[in-house]
Amino acid sequence: MKNLTIALVLLFSSISFSQDNDAAATADALAKKLQNPVANLISVPLQNNFDFRIGEANGDRYTLNIQPVVPISISEKWNLIGRAIIPVISQNDVFGFSGAQTGLGDIVLSGFFSPKTPTAGGFIWGAGPAILAPTATDDFLGTGKLGLGPTAVVLKQAGSFTYGALANHIWSVAGNSERNDLSLTFIQPFIAKNFTGGYALTLNTEFTQNWDFDTSSGFLHLIGSKVVTVGKQMSQIFIGPRVPYGNGNTAEWGIRGGITLLFPTK
Repeated sequence: MKNLTIALVLLFSSISFSQDNDAAATADALAKKLQNPVANLISVPLQNNFDFRIGEANGDRYTLNIQPVVPISISEKWNLIGRAIIPVISQNDVFGFSGAQTGLGDIVLSGFFSPKTPTAGGFIWGAGPAILAPTATDDFLGTGKLGLGPTAVVLKQAGSFTYGALANHIWSVAGNSERNDLSLTFIQPFIAKNFTGGYALTLNTEFTQNWDFDTSSGFLHLIGSKVVTVGKQMSQIFIGPRVPYGNGNTAEWGIRGGITLLFPTK
């Protein structure tokens, strides 16, 4: 995991940030679109999360979240935004002295039906179903349950600021009868400030409440990012601290960083 952290730092330091005026304007527009989870923009974030000193055994976890987002025009006024979170996990002693596991976690699929234009008040929103698929390759990497529930997002972009929240609730409906049932609420409020040149600073928290076990856990992130061109591929690179909280099996500290591949739509 240390090598992956070093690689992220080297990525930031090695990319040239020089841009002409047209490229800078494009970077600014893309950076603003990236603050909107239901924007008309195909993106593939490769999000690296490093969590350290977890639980009584001081375990650690590395999670690569592959998060493709694909907008589909379904009518003159509506888009369907398809989003997946595909976690690839490598962890050690996360549940006490539980040893090491590496593999695929449970995949979360979401579909947001979203108007193509903001409301009269300038709000952007989307809502639809969320599905938890029991795809984990190890019992310690997933829930063993198929889950269903609603998801929604609402935000507003005012000048260089974006603020809003994304949420979902998932109940287990099928799966391994020997595994615990699920009733999970996830809330992600966020605020972002964009700067010229494709730079942005985002503050968010990702909070999960497990109602069956009355446990809560979350992470606070302060993420710096920049839209760049790597070869011919437009991308956003990002990095920042990951501060855990809650009474669940949480880490003491962490880091988030990665790259988002961008495919602007016409």
